[in-house]
Amino acid sequence: MSGGQIGNTCVFGLSWGDEGKGKIVDLLSSHFGLVVRFNGGANAGHTVCVDNEKYALHLLPAGVLHEHTVGVIGPGVVVDPLGLIEEIDELASRGINVEKKLKISERAHLVMAYHKIEDRLSEQASGSGSRIGTTARGIGPCYADKMKRTTAVRFIDLLHDDDLSGRIRRIVAAKKASFQALYGDDDGLDADAVLADIDVGRTRLSDLITDTTELLHGAIQSDQQILFEGANGLLLDIDHGTYPYVTSSSTGPHGIGAGAGVPASVLKHRIGVVKAYSTRVGAGPFVSELADETGDRIREAGHEYGTTTGRPRRCGWFDAVSIRYAAQVSDATHVALMHLDTLSGFAEVGLCTAYRIGNQTVQSFPACTSLLEQAEPIVEMLPGWNGDLRSIRSFDALPESARAYVQRIESVVGVPVSIIGVGPDRSQTLVRDPLRNVLPVPETSTV
Repeated sequence: MSGGQIGNTCVFGLSWGDEGKGKIVDLLSSHFGLVVRFNGGANAGHTVCVDNEKYALHLLPAGVLHEHTVGVIGPGVVVDPLGLIEEIDELASRGINVEKKLKISERAHLVMAYHKIEDRLSEQASGSGSRIGTTARGIGPCYADKMKRTTAVRFIDLLHDDDLSGRIRRIVAAKKASFQALYGDDDGLDADAVLADIDVGRTRLSDLITDTTELLHGAIQSDQQILFEGANGLLLDIDHGTYPYVTSSSTGPHGIGAGAGVPASVLKHRIGVVKAYSTRVGAGPFVSELADETGDRIREAGHEYGTTTGRPRRCGWFDAVSIRYAAQVSDATHVALMHLDTLSGFAEVGLCTAYRIGNQTVQSFPACTSLLEQAEPIVEMLPGWNGDLRSIRSFDALPESARAYVQRIESVVGVPVSIIGVGPDRSQTLVRDPLRNVLPVPETSTV
């Protein structure tokens, strides 16, 4: 697949994560010189399948699998340095050297051992009815320290803070006292162990630390094309998601300004990724959920288990109410509809077009969690289709009922479905106008 002038683009999730963003980022990356992560941390899980090999990425931008593409971790990302090193080494063991083309923002914050301990202890202390479903990767506590400021550590501190060791000891002492007071346990938190982790991070990552904001502005001025890779999904956005069952960052294109240091106005395309059905991991309202044999069938057909946690995902019919809302908030220009092949073999497929809350029928997405928990889905059933879609390479070759399903989603969500996933591999992707001319899909898959 040769590089084309597709224009600066953001790929992001329209749901609660796990939509298949990694595949779309990987597919697009050959068109871009830089691929940028701008939010979240190791709670993200992007799976890319190339030549029947799977790559699970959590902190690295999915685009780094392409030889020519520079991966950028922006200032809005919170980074577990040991986790990042582990990912780098895992790819190196498989013949992919990303260390030579990875840049980490000097302004990005470090996820420390005490953040993960706090995440775990806090979730354990919550009653079963009030848990938010954290991945226990320390993301929320790290963002909280970022806002608190005095207990935060940035990558620039590894290079220029002469008192970092003393500051870490003071932070650890305060954390231990806080954990004991709140939870009666500090999980063996030790300042020397934290400092040892920092030394490993400094030794391995110092050469990758740079001013990525200046790097990106320079790229924009020289007309290099940039792909921005959102983590999580818009329904997990800290401001616009199903609060409090959300992540701790801005997950859509609106997060680029703060998370990458460049204005979102540089974007030409905003590609919102969503599955042909809906899924959610962990706690939180899920109006179209199918807690029955149909939901189990979707889960097994789609292999719906978390990339980061391995937890089984809750499955349900496509929730057009929430996706339409997410598309509006993000000003999506295109939808990438993934896992259409998973629904093959169903006699009927469902589309949730409205909610019933009490005596009212609503088509808007409520901010109130309790209203969402009360809501019942109004589901429109459409004819299903049979056959394996994975060898199909054009929209017109899809079964008629599959095409009708995609077109119905377009009409309800109000955004063109320009990319359709019919399997996990790069080549198992259909591209429709208006992206088809600038986004040829490879016939074979090579890194």
